[in-house]
Amino acid sequence: MSNFAFNNPAFQKQDPRNVATYPGGPQAAQGAQAASFQHGTMDAAANAQLEGMYAAPPAGAIETDRMSVEDTVWKTAGLFAILLVTAVVGWVWTLGGTRLDPTQGVSMMPWIIGALGGFVLAMVITFTSRKKVRPALIFAYAAFEGLFIGGISAFFEVMWPGIVMQATLATVAVVGVTLALFASGKIRASKKATKIFLIAMGGYLVFSLLNLVLMFTGVLPAGQAFGLYSATIAGIPLGLIIGVLVVIMAAYSLVLDFDQIQQGVRNGAPRQYGWLGAFGIMVTVVWLYVEILRIIAIARGNN
Repeated sequence: MSNFAFNNPAFQKQDPRNVATYPGGPQAAQGAQAASFQHGTMDAAANAQLEGMYAAPPAGAIETDRMSVEDTVWKTAGLFAILLVTAVVGWVWTLGGTRLDPTQGVSMMPWIIGALGGFVLAMVITFTSRKKVRPALIFAYAAFEGLFIGGISAFFEVMWPGIVMQATLATVAVVGVTLALFASGKIRASKKATKIFLIAMGGYLVFSLLNLVLMFTGVLPAGQAFGLYSATIAGIPLGLIIGVLVVIMAAYSLVLDFDQIQQGVRNGAPRQYGWLGAFGIMVTVVWLYVEILRIIAIARGNN
């Protein structure tokens, strides 16, 4: 009778050739080949997926729903396209479709409607944007600003032929130089400069309101078309001196706009805030254009 102790498999010798699944056996070899083929297929698929990911373009603002410089640029271009369309409407409306005598037939309604509508919408957008960004209001603002720009440009063009082209080229030059300096890192926004800018801006707003009040109340002489701006200091119109300072202020305001967009992109702000960046640039560029238009008009009128 055999000893049960020897029935323990550890003590039983087996011929490897009789074990079909021993390493190197027929079935084991087939299994290893199948597993190797499966792993190879998986590795090829993973490599193909990685290559596709590397070859694909980087995720943009739409995919990430995050603010980007490119997306903000497109939004800005769209707003200026709306402004140009309504500016043509304001121009034609002001002149009645023809080049009229400056003393007859020129309508100031586009100028007034555009200025009032743009001011109200700018206030609404500025004070409600922290809770919710409303692109429709920004579109409407661009449309009203277009009426204002078209109306005032037509009026000035009748009074001083060629002034619109001069003001446009000067505005593009200031914006281009400011953008180039900012992109190269030559100029940056700082707390001290921003504080000075805000003080100067407050003083300029007070001066502008005072000038309007004096003009509408008839305190200033009728011959001074621009009110206090037409006054002279040592033979130089005050409007030219103030105008140069205001152009510098507007250029720094552009720097603040670019800096805010850059910070929004760096901090991963939601994509909708690109509309606020575009809105800020439009406000500054319109302001800059009107100031340059007035500077040229004062200079040409003085001559």
